[in-house]
Amino acid sequence: MTAHTDAELASLVGLLTADRAGVETVAIGHGRDDASRAAAHAFAETWQARGGTVLARVDWPEDAASWLRPARRLTAQTPDAWVIAAAVPGFARLARRLRRSTDFDPARAVAFASLGDPRLPALAGPGTLDGLRGATADGGTWEVRDDRILDDRLTSDPPSGTSS
Repeated sequence: MTAHTDAELASLVGLLTADRAGVETVAIGHGRDDASRAAAHAFAETWQARGGTVLARVDWPEDAASWLRPARRLTAQTPDAWVIAAAVPGFARLARRLRRSTDFDPARAVAFASLGDPRLPALAGPGTLDGLRGATADGGTWEVRDDRILDDRLTSDPPSGTSS
């Protein structure tokens, strides 16, 4: 994972506050790499500075014998939303366990740009992350829909010079 940007952080806060009135509490999940830790810490500081509450901060390794413990810790306090800062491989594994064993709802989660990777939905499995939204490094947004990452910069019109 690369370092987060200020625009990315602002976009994540915007995703949680713009159309989701009532999001006050979050649980933050992150990988154990330095960039994920820094992103999670920056989000926690920003969220708390605006009056929000961080119920939990949960980390996980890229490889684990079991993903149940971090999945349960991340969902234990029933936050209004989840914020995820991680690399694709570890989070894809955790996401499968989150969906099978907890009340995790990807539509109530937002993620840093590192997870806006087209490989994520396939690695997590069909339908596992539909509804997950995230920020791009430049402050744009993306969403997992129909097992694909859709970037807000993409349009339904084909690029010029191509046929439909």
